[in-house]
Amino acid sequence: MKVLDHLEEWLVTFLMGAATLIIFISVMHRYAAGFSIPGVQDWLIGLNISWAQELCIIMFVWMAKFGAAYGVRTGIHVGVDVLINRLSGPVRAKFIVFGLLAGAFFTAVIAVLGAHFVWENGAHYGITNALGIKVEGLYEGPTTPDLEWPTWIVYSAIPLGTALMCFRFLQVTVSFIRTGELPHHDHGHVEGIEDEKLPADVNPYSMDDDLHPLDLAHTRIGENRRKENRPVDVDRRRHDRGGKPE
Repeated sequence: MKVLDHLEEWLVTFLMGAATLIIFISVMHRYAAGFSIPGVQDWLIGLNISWAQELCIIMFVWMAKFGAAYGVRTGIHVGVDVLINRLSGPVRAKFIVFGLLAGAFFTAVIAVLGAHFVWENGAHYGITNALGIKVEGLYEGPTTPDLEWPTWIVYSAIPLGTALMCFRFLQVTVSFIRTGELPHHDHGHVEGIEDEKLPADVNPYSMDDDLHPLDLAHTRIGENRRKENRPVDVDRRRHDRGGKPE
């Protein structure tokens, strides 16, 4: 399972980084070819990278499909769970399991329909032809405009990515039934940066004089206490009774 997790992360990382690099090279080529530099301009114009946009679109589609599966595993997807969290424990657990199984069923349907579409759109021809089997009467399928790749290869992201997403839904369901915990992603946490551990007896939310930062009345009491070296509790009790601090 760890191998699958790493392959999923590496694939998404590679596609994101490669697409960004290709877009950067394409933009730089477009602007650099506009400068009248003898020899260099002719060489740049001779380079054909019109395929860069199409390739980046394909890479982002694959990245989105496998990134969605990664989001299910890590709990990144946004969910409206205000009402669910207000329910009692057993009822809440049943609704969560129902939602996860509904997600698994939906993605399973999309994976099956997507696999059938890819198979009929040229995958049958491509696979049998690669195996050396006679392909008479099979539909070869269209190709992409710039790269001239078979479109069934591009569309394979739908059944593969959605099937992996279905598997992640089932994986999270089994984990929730066993432990009662859902994957949670802390959007404020940065990988590689460890949180500073405070001593057990330190309250990071307390102030020096134990006052709320917006409690102006108690802040004035605290200032008077510091001036007169008196405990703040005495003035606070007087303030709560409607009296004025001395």
